[in-house]
Amino acid sequence: MKEQSAQVRWEQHTQRPLLALAVLFAVAYAVPIVDTSAGRSLTAVCTVVEWVVWGVFAVDYLVRLSLSRDRRGFVRQHWMDLCAVVLPLIQPLRLLRLVSTLLLVGQRARMASQIRVTTYVAGAVVGLLMFGSLAVLSVERDAPDGNIRTLGDAVWWSFTTMTTVGYGDHAPTTGLGRMVAVGLMLSGIALLGVVTANIAAWFIERFEKDDVEERRQTEAIQALTEEVRALRAEVASLRNTSVGG
Repeated sequence: MKEQSAQVRWEQHTQRPLLALAVLFAVAYAVPIVDTSAGRSLTAVCTVVEWVVWGVFAVDYLVRLSLSRDRRGFVRQHWMDLCAVVLPLIQPLRLLRLVSTLLLVGQRARMASQIRVTTYVAGAVVGLLMFGSLAVLSVERDAPDGNIRTLGDAVWWSFTTMTTVGYGDHAPTTGLGRMVAVGLMLSGIALLGVVTANIAAWFIERFEKDDVEERRQTEAIQALTEEVRALRAEVASLRNTSVGG
């Protein structure tokens, strides 16, 4: 029980610092892509920041694993975290580092009880839109046959892809760009499902509350009717007694 409570305390205390580091990662990832004139030194600093932030999330996973009472169960329950920690080590590609860090941030955000589903979905949409745009721009900008050359093109493409509209005016031509497209498509469908389920759950909850209130009022009316009947019977009994007397 001590280990479990220690794990909960660790998750509570590290929640905000890790989210702040996630914002720092976003800045470090975006700067070399948006600022095409960035020098090697700035790009190197941003790369180091990305690796450091990923490393902190990896250490966070290991600490939570060590504090867990059931370590095998923890690994089974948080297998996506494990994949996100191992993925960049197998192939230190920048896009994989981005995907793994987003997975780790998303898993930790889900643990925060103060973050509601709507807030989480809104943050996920903004994050995927931003990182999807940056990722596709970084791999498509210099592609010989590519037509995604500016950040505006990338944002427009990401938005149409996430909403599964797909106008076709912009499309990735490289393998990595198409991988980003597949990820955005699946993420958009998943987020749409979450939003739909959340709205449906809200309506069901409202209907259940209305149904409970209606039943309560019906029961109150029935109880009142029974009391009126009992009073009438008592009054009738008193009348018969007075007449008989």
